[in-house]
Amino acid sequence: MKKEKKKQVKAGTQKKPDEIVAALDFFAEAGLLKRIKRSGWWVAGIDEPESVAEHSFRTAVMGFYLAYLEDVDPLKVISMTLFNDIHESRINDLHKMGHYYIDFKDAEKKVFKDQVENLDKKVKKALEGFRQDYDEQETKESIVARDADILECLIQAKEYYDHGHQGARLFFDKAPDYLKTKSARKMWQKIKKWDSSHWWQDIVKFER
Repeated sequence: MKKEKKKQVKAGTQKKPDEIVAALDFFAEAGLLKRIKRSGWWVAGIDEPESVAEHSFRTAVMGFYLAYLEDVDPLKVISMTLFNDIHESRINDLHKMGHYYIDFKDAEKKVFKDQVENLDKKVKKALEGFRQDYDEQETKESIVARDADILECLIQAKEYYDHGHQGARLFFDKAPDYLKTKSARKMWQKIKKWDSSHWWQDIVKFER
């Protein structure tokens, strides 16, 4: 009986998680995404693909731009794009073949729940809201954020293709069908014929 009482006292005096330390841990965890590679490109024969963090950054840039074209809240779009893949810091990126065999969506939700559990209540509530919004795909912002994610993959595929990775062209076949906004579909039509190295050739002038 005495041992049971001690256990009860210990359980009742557990310290509340330090929210600042929890935030620092969250930032460190987000930093791990800089070293996690986008695994789908391995299937296309690309040995050193971009990291999840690199993908998320450009998706956010594109989401910001698309948000203005589609007249939706850019802050919401950017927030969704930045945190959409945060769970991959714990369970890595999994390509589509893996998704066929593993219920990855449930794992994503479980990880995200644990990641935000000890954060500041306002931050936690905001992140949970962005996550739910993105998953449900009912608001205009969530649709734009998803389009930015797909479009970033298509631009990346075009860049790999332009640099000689023929397998990257496989991503051109089905991914564009999932684009929903007029702006994203219009961009895709340009991407198909666009030279991904054109931007720097106009800046750097080679003298003969």
